[in-house]
Amino acid sequence: MLECAITGVPDLIRGQVIKATIVLTKDYTASDALKKELQEHVKNVTAPYKYPRIVEFVPELPKTISGKIRRVEIRDKDQTQ
Repeated sequence: MLECAITGVPDLIRGQVIKATIVLTKDYTASDALKKELQEHVKNVTAPYKYPRIVEFVPELPKTISGKIRRVEIRDKDQTQ
């Protein structure tokens, strides 16, 4: 994993669920197996309810001029979907 942004996504049952938006290094390709592996890793190192129920692999994350991740842009995109 090169970089990642964690945001909340509206959910009808839970109110909100955790989403991980991930940029992979060149050594990895996006797959369901990798998604499951990442989710299981988070369950093992934190409380199981904290794992990202949604995982999206993207080529790059939106950033500000100073290089900070624009989480608001990711959240806005999720609100319209």
